[in-house]
Amino acid sequence: MKCGKCGKEFPSIYYFRTDTVCIECFKTLPPDEQQKEIYKQLMKHPMTTTTFTVEGYKVVKQLGVVRGITVRSRSIFGTIGASIQTIFGGNISLFTELCEKSREEAFDMMVDHANQIGANAVIGVRYDTTELMSGVTEVLCYGTAAVLEKII
Repeated sequence: MKCGKCGKEFPSIYYFRTDTVCIECFKTLPPDEQQKEIYKQLMKHPMTTTTFTVEGYKVVKQLGVVRGITVRSRSIFGTIGASIQTIFGGNISLFTELCEKSREEAFDMMVDHANQIGANAVIGVRYDTTELMSGVTEVLCYGTAAVLEKII
């Protein structure tokens, strides 16, 4: 990813709190600007929740189950890099990034599916994973597409 402030390449958003600036530039921001950057990342899909209600809104119509599915495998280079990281212990960042990218991709597909059928929210969001074969994993993100209205 490329930092919007200094232009420097930085790893994944999964190591930092934002996908717009690198950690060095993030640290130089005043606290209120840091908060805005964090909210930008968190609020990409504000009408999704793991609960079955959204405070201040009522469910007008449930449109059914929506889902996003992705199947991923590790590359040989990723496997070798991760194997080296296991020698030193701690977070295996190559696998962490792969898992997060897979979850994000499945989530985005689910939200797109909901938008296609006219929903403005997805409630009861869940994830499920299955190892299809050694090194190949399916990530499923699903929930209930719904139309919500603000309670007056």
